[in-house]
Amino acid sequence: MPMIFENMQMVNWQHPLFVISAFVLGACVGSFLNVAIYRLPRGLSVNTPKRSYCPTCEKDIPWYRNIPLFTWLAQGGKCAECQCRIPFRYFAVELVTALLFLLMWVSFPQTPGLALFYMILMALLVVVVFVDAELMLIPLQVTWLGTALGVVGAVLIQHHLRADGWVDGLWKCGLGFVAGFGGLWLVVRLGKLAFGKKNMEFAEAVEWELREPTDDPDDEQEELCFVIDGDAHGWSELFFRDSDQLIIEGSGFLVDGKKVKAKELVIKGTTIELKGKTIGIEDLKSLSGKARKVVIPREAMGMGDVYLMGMLGACLGWESVLFTVFAACLFSIFLAILGRMGFGQRLPFGPSLAFGGFAWIFFGWQVWDWYFSLMAPAPVVQGY
Repeated sequence: MPMIFENMQMVNWQHPLFVISAFVLGACVGSFLNVAIYRLPRGLSVNTPKRSYCPTCEKDIPWYRNIPLFTWLAQGGKCAECQCRIPFRYFAVELVTALLFLLMWVSFPQTPGLALFYMILMALLVVVVFVDAELMLIPLQVTWLGTALGVVGAVLIQHHLRADGWVDGLWKCGLGFVAGFGGLWLVVRLGKLAFGKKNMEFAEAVEWELREPTDDPDDEQEELCFVIDGDAHGWSELFFRDSDQLIIEGSGFLVDGKKVKAKELVIKGTTIELKGKTIGIEDLKSLSGKARKVVIPREAMGMGDVYLMGMLGACLGWESVLFTVFAACLFSIFLAILGRMGFGQRLPFGPSLAFGGFAWIFFGWQVWDWYFSLMAPAPVVQGY
């Protein structure tokens, strides 16, 4: 075994052959990540069917039309069978993954094992970023896989954790998971208490209704919405937990076109409660009325972010947690300004946490050491 490690240290890992291979490997992995990004949040298997297919015409894509990066460019971003548009996201995932693999490989030239560890971590974060950005959710399968990666890295590598042996590595990995998961879970609970409800009161009663999505391809509404005074709130935006409820106070309600006299109506995701009766929303044809006051449930942060932070803590160590969250908050502010998002609008936090973890890998330790060096007591100079 010592001879094997000595021979590995003599290999020039930055030879152009290895560097190009890292880029190509990243592009190929990115092609698989596209499958995971599409299938995982929809409850589909990433292994069945084994061959990729067009989501529109559902025809299998042969291997010669599934070459990473090249195929999308050669076909002009369209399916060769039905000519439907293939989103740019597919090309972006392959390119970003390829560049991240290349960056990790050239950034850690003396430790190929550590570079490989970071490459796998980057692949998982790519899935998180693109799924969360599109659907506002984080697949827990990915976060648990990343946590397992952190355990393996703690046993086999330890360098990224500044650990003294695998036992110390496991300790720091576990402590990192607890710090990341527990810290952000506390933020979620406190945020729910502080910002879990939004009260809307009106001087005069305003109209509201439940609006179903239409079959119009030009209509961007993809889910049931609660519309009040012209302002639409999507169902996924309102109901995160079974305990969430939308409370409407008014002078009357129209249920399937029939007026029901009541002062309050409560919506609980799949049901409504009105005058002591519970009615399934699927059984309703229409629901509307006028409201003087509305209490809307809202979430400060989803549990997917909590599991993601636990994963990052396990992979990068407990010291990374505070830095990662701080960097993520700064990045979220930047995204909000860039997107001109108003106060109270939802913004996926997964991409920001991924950015924070990425920043820790490259300069987080330096910031950590610099900060604590400022807190060190100044040396005492004795006079004569």
